[in-house]
Amino acid sequence: MELIKEIERLKKERNAVILAHNYQIPEVQDIADYVGDSLGLSIQAAKTKADVIVFCGVHFMAETAKILSPDKKVLLPDPASGCPMADMITAEELRKLKAQHPQAAVFCYVNTSAEVKTECDMCCTSANAVGIVSEHMKNEKEIIFVPDKYLGTFVAEKTGRHFILWQGYCPTHARIMPEDVRRQKVEHPDAEVLFHPECTPALTANADKVLSTEGMCRPAAASLKSEFIVATEVGILNRMKKENPGKKFYPASEKAICPNMKRTTLEKVLWSLQDLKHEVDVPAEIITRARRCIDGMLLCQPRK
Repeated sequence: MELIKEIERLKKERNAVILAHNYQIPEVQDIADYVGDSLGLSIQAAKTKADVIVFCGVHFMAETAKILSPDKKVLLPDPASGCPMADMITAEELRKLKAQHPQAAVFCYVNTSAEVKTECDMCCTSANAVGIVSEHMKNEKEIIFVPDKYLGTFVAEKTGRHFILWQGYCPTHARIMPEDVRRQKVEHPDAEVLFHPECTPALTANADKVLSTEGMCRPAAASLKSEFIVATEVGILNRMKKENPGKKFYPASEKAICPNMKRTTLEKVLWSLQDLKHEVDVPAEIITRARRCIDGMLLCQPRK
């Protein structure tokens, strides 16, 4: 395909690396150098010798890549690709909440803007949130958690802690209903059900397994099960099927589609490389302040 050949040519010419989130459309995942979750991709990009990062995801992800790789040019192929949950809280709103709870530590999901991260003490992903609270925030008397009330509720229940929750949520995961899962279980009774912690408590409270997107991919490969019902954005099924050709994967709900994640196309990746346009820029002061909470999280990562 000429389009793919031209992307590959420009990638070499620009010394670029293409990153694709697990929720991207299949053809974008297939031309990426790395496919994964937002933080994992940003860490991977920081390790490369590329001058240009083409981040096929949403805006906060590209910001995180810029924070971890301030000397690289970070491009977002579609600048309108935002995250509704990240947009549910601003730095000003968080400052007002902090003023109401001056003794509270502020814990944020990586799904937040760079500016919001400047107001936070610690960052997390859906994979490490429970571990960070259990091991590294156990002496905090009060914890504000932003922006995802569903992830916050899940972590609070797992750790026995009380959180001051912001009322944000992921509209895509909120579309997955208990009746959707029940229907799939009837159709596929032997399938293992994998839930993402951004799902509502009605789902996660009675789940067999609650896992991040990366957490879903690894157990699926190792499991003796051959069928899986996957309760997250449907884009991840492409990767899971590709990595496990002998197994079957079913979406918990066909409605779990993030329209912003689907905005990136091969044409937009090509145009981004051609013109080096839609660069994501984060002011140096915000990079310095936002990186503190991200670095704090990275220091908490378990040693492999």
